[in-house]
Amino acid sequence: MKSSLGLDDPQKHEANKRRQYTLRINVFFFVTFFLFSVLIVRLAMLQFVEGQELRAQEADQTKAQTKIPPIRGNILDRNGAPIAITTSTQSLYFRMESGQAKDDVVALAKQLATIFATYGSPTQKQLSPEDIIKAMDVGYDLEKKKTHDPSYSFTPRRIKSDLTKDEIAYISERRDELKWIEITEESIRSYDSINTIAVQLVGYMRPFNTARSSQGHAFYRDPEKTKEYLDTEDVGFDGIERQYQEELRGKNGSKTYPVNASQKIIGKMTITPPQKGNNLFLTINKDVQLAAEQAIMDQLAYMKSAEARALKYPAIGKNAVAGYAVAMEVDTGKVVAMASMPDYDPNVWNGGIPPAEYKRIEPYINNGTITTAYPDYPENERKNHPSSIVYVGSTIKPLSVLIGLNEGLFTPSTVYNDTGVFTYGRNGNSRLQNSDGKPYGPITATTAIRVSSNTFMSAMIGNKLYEKYGKQAPQLWSDYLAKFGLGVSTGSGLPREYEGLSEFLTNTKETEQSRMVFASWGQNEKYTTLQLAQYATTLANRGKRLQPILVDKIETYDGELVKKFDEPVVLDESQFSKLHWDTVLNGMESFVTGFDDFPYKLARKTGTSTQSVGGQHIDNAVFIAFAPADKPKLAVAVVVPEGGFGSWGAAPIARKIFDTYDQYYGLDGVPKNGKGKTE
Repeated sequence: MKSSLGLDDPQKHEANKRRQYTLRINVFFFVTFFLFSVLIVRLAMLQFVEGQELRAQEADQTKAQTKIPPIRGNILDRNGAPIAITTSTQSLYFRMESGQAKDDVVALAKQLATIFATYGSPTQKQLSPEDIIKAMDVGYDLEKKKTHDPSYSFTPRRIKSDLTKDEIAYISERRDELKWIEITEESIRSYDSINTIAVQLVGYMRPFNTARSSQGHAFYRDPEKTKEYLDTEDVGFDGIERQYQEELRGKNGSKTYPVNASQKIIGKMTITPPQKGNNLFLTINKDVQLAAEQAIMDQLAYMKSAEARALKYPAIGKNAVAGYAVAMEVDTGKVVAMASMPDYDPNVWNGGIPPAEYKRIEPYINNGTITTAYPDYPENERKNHPSSIVYVGSTIKPLSVLIGLNEGLFTPSTVYNDTGVFTYGRNGNSRLQNSDGKPYGPITATTAIRVSSNTFMSAMIGNKLYEKYGKQAPQLWSDYLAKFGLGVSTGSGLPREYEGLSEFLTNTKETEQSRMVFASWGQNEKYTTLQLAQYATTLANRGKRLQPILVDKIETYDGELVKKFDEPVVLDESQFSKLHWDTVLNGMESFVTGFDDFPYKLARKTGTSTQSVGGQHIDNAVFIAFAPADKPKLAVAVVVPEGGFGSWGAAPIARKIFDTYDQYYGLDGVPKNGKGKTE
């Protein structure tokens, strides 16, 4: 039966086997054909579609790229006079390559030292072979002893900037002999070394690797913000150069070198030029600035002269060696002069600064108008002399009276009998007096400012505030002063700006009563010259505190406007009655030395701040003023540590600043130089 069903039919069974075999063969060939088709399509894609990209990737793997520092923008005064400019220079670089023999590198360092000594400028710092091999950063010294691991591989090392024509010619003629050396055009920062203009305000530059490792430069330690920076490039280290680093810097260029599998450079480099940074136009006027600087130096010299020694008061300032001044426009907040004197030539930073040179200029580096600067005395004697931050003295008295009036401690017509002495404390055992112990008799608040009565301020303001508020009085005083820019940042944005020292808050050795008594006439608070200028401007504006503006406008390197700073920035505004303002400002209108022929009404306050330094009492000259008093245009603050009385040691400096501003701008809006406004 099985046979009848065909299940055991050999022919049919064989036919089934052939069909299954054929099917398997066909499937195999089909799969093989499909795989070969995919491979062919993929090869075609690689050849015709992705080939260009892959070739580019291959090319990148055989090239090393190094960045070129950008061309830094210039810094100019508000009229375009150059202060800090970028100039083109030729610099010599050393390339570190694989397979360099130590003997050859050492020989090259010695040969370069000889070339520099023979063909270089005699006024430049002479580089020794030790200096050169250190700059090469190869990781060993002239004795071929290891010093450190090289900092980076492909980036050429700058050996020397500002090559002379003779150096360039000699090296260029011997390119085959002087292996691994190349000359590159780059920029260098130059400052006016004849008319040093606002040196400490403008600041200076240091190599990026120096800035990154220095305290107080958190920006440079942020790898995200400085990922494009190079160790060899110079960056702003202080002043405007630091504050506007990002605007001034520009963008990197690049050098691309072909290298082989051993990472050895095997061909010519390709250069992508860097992008230039923006130019800054400061609010500083060169002529007013130079007048302020010269006025300080002239006054310091005068107080040491035989003429001054023959007079009682000017000679008190004979030990003064430094002075600080700030002039600020009342309407705009623009700073037209910021002088910290003596100053120095900031070009000394170019190419590195020797320790001896740094030691020489150290007393002049800091901007004494915004932070602590120490006098140019031998280091072991500095503790016997005040720094740039001194007690504000009697310059605080207009604000003291304003506070007293606002707190209702007295009225504009209240009469105080000034005996020249004021006693306070337990059993009245604490005693203070006016300058020279002079009694002024019955006086009002206006007269108290005019004659600068210490006893009025102590009895009617400092002591009464303590009686009214007790232990809260110092904080109340601090809050009032902050409204006028004292004890707080001015908002200038300058790096390292000091907020001052409010000793009436911190001096816990004294009672709150004593702190308030001395604070009322400026003997318990130390503030900067810029803070005093902002304070004077706030008085002139009747309570409107303006931000000091230091940059007038920003332009591209090619002169296109980026930003203009025209509008004043109001930081605070205090409300006091017109009667109280009139009472205070009338007290500030009085005669002061050097202003007897001044053609405008002057509102001013002198200060003679006394402090104990090195075991002796020293008088510092302090002065604030604005003019014209009835329509203020310019406010000026001057501080001369050890300058004696403010009227003799500081006021003459302010007079010259006012006069120069009047010449170029006009305190009444009409320039006196006959040329009209210079901006």
